[in-house]
Amino acid sequence: MRRIKLTVAYDGTNYCGWQVQPNGITIEETLNRALCALTGEKIAVIGASRTDAGVHAMGNVAVFDTESPIPPERFSYALNQKLPDDIVVVSSEDVPPDWHPRYRTVIKTYEYRILNARVPDPTRRLTRYFVSYHLNLQLMQKAAEYLVGEHDFVSFCNVRTNVEDTVRTIYSLDVLKNEDEIIIRIRGNGFLYNMVRIIVGTLIRVGRGFYTPEQVKEILDARNRKSAGVTAPPQGLMLMKIEYPDGEVQ
Repeated sequence: MRRIKLTVAYDGTNYCGWQVQPNGITIEETLNRALCALTGEKIAVIGASRTDAGVHAMGNVAVFDTESPIPPERFSYALNQKLPDDIVVVSSEDVPPDWHPRYRTVIKTYEYRILNARVPDPTRRLTRYFVSYHLNLQLMQKAAEYLVGEHDFVSFCNVRTNVEDTVRTIYSLDVLKNEDEIIIRIRGNGFLYNMVRIIVGTLIRVGRGFYTPEQVKEILDARNRKSAGVTAPPQGLMLMKIEYPDGEVQ
């Protein structure tokens, strides 16, 4: 039995997230079907990041076990013939049988893109969050500094989060401007349910002047979800890459 690692990119618009669920089609389910059709085996992938409905990815990671003789690097080409146009396997490779994409030290990078313009752009409606109000970039940048480092992020996670440990480390949190877009790039060792989108929603409130940057530290210290801003919608969020500090980088 071999274990194959896939790096997967997808447009999450038409999917109910990564993880298999009964109420709609998911990325995981679509990959499983393509792999079963390709190998003739019953296969279930294990994903590194369970992205939410409508969220996109450039570099999610998944593994599966197989007895197929297909060369590891050929799985990506073969799978892409069986997958819909909005899911692409970027690369495929052999890994040790015990290599697990989640139970390892990882660094994840997400980007959230805001279209900050007077009117919407229909060509970017599925990959950007449209905000017509002026956003103060400098205030958002200052507020972001309070979130860098190791903190208890319980104020910035969905109340349905089912984990005992809500401490995470953010290595960097940049708020950048590119013409009519604001890009929020966040890099950390892991993220709670809806954490990035709640951080974005809170920074937008700072940008509009409803919160001061200093209040973001108060929200963090409050350890109460009701203290933070609303959850930003999913379409602006993209998982950019997953890094494995042992030398493997996606």
